[in-house]
Amino acid sequence: MYTRVFLAILFILLVVAVTRQEVIVHQVQSADTITIYNAATKQTEKVSRIVRTDAEWKKILTPEQFRVTRMKGTEPPGTCPAPVKGVGGIYQCVCCGTDLFAYDTKFESGTGWPSFKGPVSDLNVKEIADNSFGMQRTEIVCARCGAHLGHVFNDGPPPTGKRYCINSVALKPAGKPSAELEIATFAAGCFWGSEDAFRKLLGKGVVSTRVGYTGGDFKNPTYEDVHNKETGHVEAVEVTFDPAKISYEKLLDLFWTIHNPFRSDGQGPDIGSAYRAVIFYHTPEQQKLAEESKAALQKAKASSGKIATLILPAKVFYPAEEYHQQYYEKTGQPHVCPVY
Repeated sequence: MYTRVFLAILFILLVVAVTRQEVIVHQVQSADTITIYNAATKQTEKVSRIVRTDAEWKKILTPEQFRVTRMKGTEPPGTCPAPVKGVGGIYQCVCCGTDLFAYDTKFESGTGWPSFKGPVSDLNVKEIADNSFGMQRTEIVCARCGAHLGHVFNDGPPPTGKRYCINSVALKPAGKPSAELEIATFAAGCFWGSEDAFRKLLGKGVVSTRVGYTGGDFKNPTYEDVHNKETGHVEAVEVTFDPAKISYEKLLDLFWTIHNPFRSDGQGPDIGSAYRAVIFYHTPEQQKLAEESKAALQKAKASSGKIATLILPAKVFYPAEEYHQQYYEKTGQPHVCPVY
């Protein structure tokens, strides 16, 4: 009898321990991603936090940038480049490129440091109590990478009444976000290769790219989820582009060249539902153009069989882990994903 009681207690403790571990793992995974505002697309998006060692930061930052952003230093006043009069734009985090402040919220405070009425979104910055040097202040850091930006004070102009006093070395000027930017989403097998193909159009109309998972209803999937569970998601690349510089038809033309449209089971050596080829349309116009493009290719390649590439309405796009973003650019490794 005592043995049975002991085993029952042991079993309960084991279940509690496993459950607690699963909760901890879930919390850690959740803490690895945050939601920020993208000024170019005017939408919020989930992104991976950026965590690097001091040695890694030193490789990509100047000594002054490292001292201010990673060691919480302060630069000499009067060094912020002024925005061109009448031209809009965004100041981004010098460490990770997160959108932080709009040009048109900058004002002259007389302090010598750039001052802003507020960030592009409260999602993109984080406030931390700072009691250093015998003062009580509120530090401002980048929400994505933790870079020290400066401090915020309650002596600013309307409408916020705030003065975000920021080190200019922590910022980098970016171009004015276009109100006409559009998004295209494609799945063409392994997203490492497909993203790399579209990134060759950067500066030619393509503004940015990111890889992720979409097409299913499984929320906040990880790479492991997509490849080991029935999530319904595929590996995909989201392309932000300026239609005034490159047409959606041109993106479609590229898409058809980087995958085998007659396969329904994957691409190259990558087999499985996560590697299906799909065009996800965001507007009726994109749907129309995609269907016309597919029909034209089908007519030209009639002898090759029926095209298996799907055309589906866009669903929620979940950005992949930071490890997968611009994989070939970051690693310098040769392509292992086939591009047809």
